Amino acid sequence: MSSTTNRAADGGAVDDPELACPVSPVVDIVFSRWTTPILWSLHTFGRQRFVELERRIAGITPKVLTQRLRQLERDGLVVRTYHPEVPPRVEYEISDLGLSLAPIFAHLAEWAAANLPDVEEARRRYDGAGARS
Repeated sequence: MSSTTNRAADGGAVDDPELACPVSPVVDIVFSRWTTPILWSLHTFGRQRFVELERRIAGITPKVLTQRLRQLERDGLVVRTYHPEVPPRVEYEISDLGLSLAPIFAHLAEWAAANLPDVEEARRRYDGAGARS
């Protein structure tokens, strides 16, 4: 066992954030901006072309959608299929690995429904208390 792991087990300081919080890498992959709307759209509506995704995800630019789709393909969460036709056709769909995130998103949706009103109330109270020192 490494010294970093030992310190984590002893409740001491941890230099490696992944040891301090093992879900951190997952959060970085799944919850970066635009990833959840892309995965949700592919999960909900099935295989889609780039333009369909762009229309469904308000506010995303073509450049950012391209970047996110490439990253999701690299991470194994999205499958890109190129059809060598005239004109060429490219479709995107959620992979089995991406589908395995569905229960996590379902739990988050339940948490949101049950708790977001409390979060909003806490924000109102905090903002109403004035500047904090």
